[in-house]
This record gives sequence, C-alpha cells and structure tokens, in this order.
Amino acid sequence: MAAHMMESKGTRLSGSATSFQKKSRSKLIQIPGTKPSVQTGQLIVSSGVPSLDCVLGGGLAVGSLLLIEEDEFNSYSRTLLQYFLAEGVMSGHELFIASAQDHPDDIIKGFPSPLQDEDPESKTVSSSNPDQQDAMKIAWRYQNLPKVQTALSSSSRFGHYYDLSKHMEQDLLRNTKIHTFYLPEEQTEPTHHSGVLGPYSVLLHTIQLLIRQNGFDGSNSQVKPCNVLRLALHSLGSALWGDDVCVSPAHNHALLAFLYALRALLRSSLSVAMVTVPTHLIRNKLIRGRMIRLSDTAIALQSFSDTERNNNPLYKDYHGLLRVIQVPRLNCLSCEVPDTKDLAFRLKRKQFTIERMHLPPDLSESVSRVSKVQKAPVCSSDGNKRLDF
Repeated sequence: MAAHMMESKGTRLSGSATSFQKKSRSKLIQIPGTKPSVQTGQLIVSSGVPSLDCVLGGGLAVGSLLLIEEDEFNSYSRTLLQYFLAEGVMSGHELFIASAQDHPDDIIKGFPSPLQDEDPESKTVSSSNPDQQDAMKIAWRYQNLPKVQTALSSSSRFGHYYDLSKHMEQDLLRNTKIHTFYLPEEQTEPTHHSGVLGPYSVLLHTIQLLIRQNGFDGSNSQVKPCNVLRLALHSLGSALWGDDVCVSPAHNHALLAFLYALRALLRSSLSVAMVTVPTHLIRNKLIRGRMIRLSDTAIALQSFSDTERNNNPLYKDYHGLLRVIQVPRLNCLSCEVPDTKDLAFRLKRKQFTIERMHLPPDLSESVSRVSKVQKAPVCSSDGNKRLDF
C-alpha cells in the first residue's frame, strides 16, 4: 500500500518537470565574431586592430557609428578600413564598401593576411623583459621607477591578428558576400542630387535596400540566420563625392543629414559602420562639431612628417598621434574612458599598432648625479651659522 502510494506520488511529481529539472538559461542569439560587452552588455565586434579595441572599451558596438578624422596624407585611415573589413571576412560577416576615390576592388586587394596562431603584440611585450633592461644604460634616478607598459592589450583575445606584408587569399574572399558602391560607376540622375541628402541620396538608398533585402533589420529572421553587416564608407565629404562641405559655410549640410539618417538605420539593424572624413579640409568648425555629435565614437589621426620625426626625439619611433574625441554611451550613464590620452600609432612592415606614448628618460652625459652647486650657509645677525632648510 505504501509502495503504491510512493509510486503514485512519484508519478505525480515526475509529471511536473519544474520540481526536479534545472532551470535552463535563456539562449542568446549566437552570431560569429561577436560577444557581449562587459561594461554595457551591448553586442560588440572587433575593429580588426586589438589595440584599437582596447582603446574603445573592448570593440565596436553593433548598431553604432565610428567616425575617423583622416590624416592629411589619407593613408592610415584607409589602413584602418582594410583592417575593419578583413576582420569581417574572418568573422563571416557581410561587407559593404563605398568610395568615390579608390575603387572598392583596390581596397579589397589590400586586405591583410590573417595570422592564425601568432600574437605579434605579445612578442613585443615579452622582448622588453627586466633581464634585457638591466643591460641597458639607464640614468640612475630612473632605475627604481616602475616600467611603463606601452602596448595596449586585453586579458581575453578578441578578433584576429594580421600581416600587412601579405594580402588575403582569394579562397577566403570567395566565401564572403561583399557589396560595393563606386560613385563614378553609379547611374545617377539630376533629381538624386536635390533635396536634403544631396549627393548622398543614392548611397543611403543603396544601404536601405541592402539592409531590408538581406534581413539585417530582422524582417526575415525566421528564414535567414542572423549575421552582421559591416559598412565601410571612405572619405565622405571630399570633392569627389560632389560635396561642397569643405568650402560651404552653411550649417545645415547634406553630410550632416546623411549621418543622421545612417545612424537611425544602424540603430534598427544588425550593422556597424566605419566612416572616414577629411575634416582637416573643412573650414567650418561647427559642421565638424555636429558630425562628431552625430556619431557614437570619434577618433582623429594626426600623422607626422619626416621633418617632425627627425626634429623631435619623442616622435622618432611613431608615425602619428591618435586622439579619442568621443566614446559611446550605450545602455549606461557613464562611458568607458581610456586610461591615458597620450596615444600614438606606428605602422610597421607587418602590423599597425597603437601604444601609450611617454617621455623617455634623460640619458645625456651632461646630467650630473650630484649637484656641484651647493648653497652657502646663511649667517644670522648674532654671528652664529645656521642651516637653511
């Protein structure tokens, strides 16, 4: 009788699975090449440069806009674009490249080759170990100071490393969906250049169709698995786009309206954009300030000339300065602020790195360890000598 009651009781309890089974965690949507941010919980992707990810708080948030102020020579901003797109290839994301100067095919040919099992930045850090530092000549007053860690690195590896001396293989590019927009090849009508968006109306319309037709806005998520769209817009605002932002004094400009509309598209889709602008050619500072406010993240590149590098010993190992103008505030009241503002970048033969810049110790022979000039003792009015501390 008791056995029958226990059996029936066990049958009733087994029917209610919640009494015995462990509660299952909610399954998050897994997208290759993404991870949740530790600070904000926002889904982020890698920019392709691990040191830049460290500066920006871990990576670029999906649905955000990164604005890069180009250097005067317009060479390093293009390198960052190629890193950004190459990381999309390795992560299985779809790419969209828009340009009016360099053909998108030429930008694709310059994608760096990935390094699968090698971390070049860790070798740079390990090469400067204390044993090698002891053999160097260091001024006596700097020997006991803590070592300055110039390399920017994170505890967890996110993204890939690349070799600039080699180009990406064609087998990797064939498996990636790449959409291009080259302005001279687009059939534009005069009506497209009128209105608020001006010469950017065709570009915005192309991006809208791409997001809608490929389901990045979540319209056909049941049919197609989720993926991320990486938008790379090169040198917006230049004269080749048919824009007069560099000479026009108007405050309400077509480029500002385009950035406003683009940011709205990014917020409602699984996409992230990197936009480069030649702000050094824009005379109106108000337009530059509004462009920064219309973007989520903004950085500026300032390259050095050969004369500046030779005249200043602090710049001899670097190719330019990197300044973080604005960092995003997503899902939080505060933002991830870099621990230092003195950042510089160098372009080596194989990699592009961002480092902390600090003053080197004074190793000149003219620095004396003991001051030869000693103060004479001060005599008081009663004739007794007293020391002046």
